[in-house]
Amino acid sequence: MIASHLLSLSIWLPIAGAVIVLASASESSAGMTRVLSLIVALCGFLITVPLYTGFDASQSAMQFVEMAPWIPQYNINYFLGVDGISVLFILLNSFITVLVVLAGWKVIKQKVAQYMAAFLVMSGLMNGIFCALDAALFYVFFEASLIPMYIIIGVWGGPNRVYAAFKFFLYTLAGSLLMLIALMYLFLQSGGSFNILEWHTLPLPMSAQTLLFLAFLAAFAVKVPMWPVHTWLPDAHVEAPTGGSAVLAAIMLKLGAYGFLRFSLPIAPDASHALSGFMITLSLIAVIYIGFVALVQTDMKKLIAYSSISHMGFVILGFFIFNQIGYEGALVQMISHGFVSAAMFLCVGVMYDRMHSREIAAYGGVVNTMPKFASFFLLFAMANCGLPATSGFVGEFMVVLGAIKYNFWVGFAAATTLILGAAYTLWMYKRVAFGAVANKHVAELTDIDNREFLVLGLLALCVLGMGLYPFPFTDVMHASVDHLLKHVAISKL
Repeated sequence: MIASHLLSLSIWLPIAGAVIVLASASESSAGMTRVLSLIVALCGFLITVPLYTGFDASQSAMQFVEMAPWIPQYNINYFLGVDGISVLFILLNSFITVLVVLAGWKVIKQKVAQYMAAFLVMSGLMNGIFCALDAALFYVFFEASLIPMYIIIGVWGGPNRVYAAFKFFLYTLAGSLLMLIALMYLFLQSGGSFNILEWHTLPLPMSAQTLLFLAFLAAFAVKVPMWPVHTWLPDAHVEAPTGGSAVLAAIMLKLGAYGFLRFSLPIAPDASHALSGFMITLSLIAVIYIGFVALVQTDMKKLIAYSSISHMGFVILGFFIFNQIGYEGALVQMISHGFVSAAMFLCVGVMYDRMHSREIAAYGGVVNTMPKFASFFLLFAMANCGLPATSGFVGEFMVVLGAIKYNFWVGFAAATTLILGAAYTLWMYKRVAFGAVANKHVAELTDIDNREFLVLGLLALCVLGMGLYPFPFTDVMHASVDHLLKHVAISKL
């Protein structure tokens, strides 16, 4: 019985748990609130593990499918399912939620229940996005996921949190309105169906495909975010609390890239091919230009935020070179970026909790006072650079190979991210960690405690495990990617 409703449980268990956390909260029971939130997050993660262990990697069809009428008069159904592409993101989302709850254990002292509940609700909603196969259901989850992140930034963020929260909300909402128009058009063209899988087989003319592609681009490019609609992200990251930055980078940015795979590419394959040069150009601008922008940042969070834009540009590049290794490399890069970006933001959070500064110039010689922390930070910095044997290398290497197969000069331009990534990441690490102790505040720093060691240690295992043995990730996605690639390669005209 439970096995047939794993996807529903992955969505609604965290949300129901959030309601219980809120209902049982009081100012005098913050400790119990934290424990209850962790139990809910752990249960949410454990529910998703059978999705991976029970997944048949040889099949490209949707698995763990659930279907029930929702709004029958408009043919809207509660339709869920996962393939080899989406199943990994549900695991990643649930895993990061556990770490975020642990990361905020001591840091959040005000409105603890509301903070934890917001992350639990967001976890459930984003699982819903990754497994929704009804477009109306997808849109509800897609839009609803904005609300908890808006609250997290606006309530627990920095001095300019209200501005950053509004900017985040307005950018993403504006793009989504065009997507809603596209969904309504497809509903009419399909004879009154919101079934996304049926939309993949619609014989649409080139003009309609182009308009649909551009409408979806407006929604998904903001989410990724792609250049030039990326400006909300650095503000959101800088003002968000550490947990908010970790989830924003590790999961929310993946929603846009996932949208390309579920909507843009299979529904408008001819337009995708016709506009591939445009998409590749935007991706290379993000990879190269934003890499240079990251080089001049003095705020650690802002630097890592720009780094995320550059790395996600790599993902979109992998999608629009239309070969197997490029697609799989982009997906591996998405998973890896989830681990590495979350780890980088959590590392900045560890230092910020002690010194209340994100400025690179405020640090220096941290390795002398926090050797265990500095070791973890170095590993994640190297992964952010794409060092071999870390997860950061695998996806980037595969996308570069795919890009060279597509066009040598595109691959050559994309490979510059390995140089730029090393430049801005190692420059930051050198100034923060190495050298003599810079000031009395650094001299008074204490190394990470057991809780912080556990959080960073789990991420380190993921980064090294994926870097040394990526097969468990690529094997699951192979059949689904192959099916998608064949579908996109066949013109509907």
